[in-house]
Amino acid sequence: MPLKDKFRIRIAAAASLMESVIAVVVLIAIVVTGVRVVGEITSLWTSEDASLSFTTFLGHAFNLIIGVEFIKMLAKHTPGSAIEVLLFTIARGMVVEHTTQIQNLIGIVTIALIFVVRKYLFVPSFGEHPSIFSAYGAAEHPEHAPDRDEAAV
Repeated sequence: MPLKDKFRIRIAAAASLMESVIAVVVLIAIVVTGVRVVGEITSLWTSEDASLSFTTFLGHAFNLIIGVEFIKMLAKHTPGSAIEVLLFTIARGMVVEHTTQIQNLIGIVTIALIFVVRKYLFVPSFGEHPSIFSAYGAAEHPEHAPDRDEAAV
């Protein structure tokens, strides 16, 4: 195998490792923030403006959900997981933020377009990105080699 290909494999592995480290850091931040958000429930009873406290709580809860979906997106590497992050982000903006009717309409149309794209234009094979290991180094990395059943088909 040429040196250039070995270098590419090492870079891809290093990038995957960095991505995993970032996902773990974000997960730790979500856990810490989640504990604090649970503590905010008490402010719903003690606050002068319960509506504002609830909106704040809901915003933080949506941020946690978006963070979890972001971690799933990093782990799965599929277009479907990226679409889920977009859906939750748009929904958060519509539910938590005080938007105008035009902004709400734009959000609804955007969500509808995402569902249309997902239903009619989404190709499942896009989610199965080819690994750099499939073309090079399958012998060095047997976990990335194709299954024998797949090779027979």
